[in-house]
Amino acid sequence: MHINNDTVEILGTENPVPIVELLSLEKMEPGTQKRYFLKLVEDGLGLPIMIPVLVARGVKEGPVLAVTAAVHGNELNGIPVIQRLFNDIDPAVLTGTIIGIPVVNVPGFLQMQRKFNDDFDLNRLMPGNEYGNNSEVYAYRFMERAMQGIDYLLDLHTASFGRINSYYIRANWNDPVSRKLAMLQNPQIIVNSPAPDSTLRGSMQGLGTKAITLEVGDPNRFQKSLIRSGLEGVHNTIIHLGMLDGDIEPPETDPVLCKKSYWIYTDSGGILQVFPQVTQRVKKGDEIAVLKNIFGDLIRKFHAPEDGIVIGKSVHPTAQTGSRILHLGIE
Repeated sequence: MHINNDTVEILGTENPVPIVELLSLEKMEPGTQKRYFLKLVEDGLGLPIMIPVLVARGVKEGPVLAVTAAVHGNELNGIPVIQRLFNDIDPAVLTGTIIGIPVVNVPGFLQMQRKFNDDFDLNRLMPGNEYGNNSEVYAYRFMERAMQGIDYLLDLHTASFGRINSYYIRANWNDPVSRKLAMLQNPQIIVNSPAPDSTLRGSMQGLGTKAITLEVGDPNRFQKSLIRSGLEGVHNTIIHLGMLDGDIEPPETDPVLCKKSYWIYTDSGGILQVFPQVTQRVKKGDEIAVLKNIFGDLIRKFHAPEDGIVIGKSVHPTAQTGSRILHLGIE
């Protein structure tokens, strides 16, 4: 990488990528696709920390759709979803504008960790603070410089370290637009989840954006089948919004609709083994996990507190008191 005053030269790219400090969609020529590095803050050497942004502006005015990934730096499946989306998009036949941000949390991504480099979770402090700490300023400038004027948001996540997820959607089920966006993703499970204001989805909803969260599998890896599923859902959304012509891909099976969900936790520490698989239904009283001491002696068994479906689960054997066991969805 070579940084000039206003461009970045990177391997594999013929043309230098412009550096900008504000994403100004109206300055883009209709029918074009552009790449940018959007400067947010500086590191300890005074060098810019920038996020990669792709923009396709259609020939006709229409909705503005944003697709974001890696708000948590080790949640990677959304990156190739966005890359492939922009390989597929022809702005000459597009109505409206699509924004893709494959990595929101650049410091976390570079350190291969979930949180920002000051150990705060970006998705718990949106929309940030102009005069706050490192991560708060970063979040504030991200919202101010990249996320204004957006009509729809698909925010792509995965499970966290030591856990695995089904392909599921978090959406405000009481909002018909969000409900439709969720259904278009053809997920395995949809959870009714009005977003906390401190998340990216919640902050964007506060600006009037219709937003959902896609939980696309597991952290620290690329999963081809889930990447394909995520891309299918994004294409369905674009077609539904009238931004491109095409046929919406129907689901192979209807999603399981959960009115709520919650995690079950350990009440002591030890070696944890969780039995049910993701998307498996469990009945009240079913044995779902065992906890053993370091010598292999049984400490206790855990049972399902009620009927439900397994949305996600822990796969890390080391469990302190208060560790997650499984994420139970209630229909």
